[in-house]
Amino acid sequence: MKKMIIGLACAAVAPFAFAQTSTTTTEQTTTAPATTTTTSTTYTSGAVTTYEPDKTIVVKSESEGPLSFALHAPVRIVDKAGHVVKRALTPKDKVRVYYIGTGETRVVEHVEVED
Repeated sequence: MKKMIIGLACAAVAPFAFAQTSTTTTEQTTTAPATTTTTSTTYTSGAVTTYEPDKTIVVKSESEGPLSFALHAPVRIVDKAGHVVKRALTPKDKVRVYYIGTGETRVVEHVEVED
């Protein structure tokens, strides 16, 4: 009799013991509308008054006076043909400093030696 009760109890519990639970996760994503940012490159022409590689360059422009640019990273210095200039800039070198931004937020893209 005991064996029969134990057998019935096992048969009654078995479906619950082998039941599987499942979890469904729903993820909702939202896409923000695309924004367009336009940046324009500006340049200043003039003579170098001070140049410290990887630090600053000061260019004396005829129309704006001396302008200082911070060089936060190694900046490409090229000639008019686009070849890299390997020598250091000296005072009186005629250059064009291409940059983006205004005022304190100017970021130099490259410097072109005009001579």
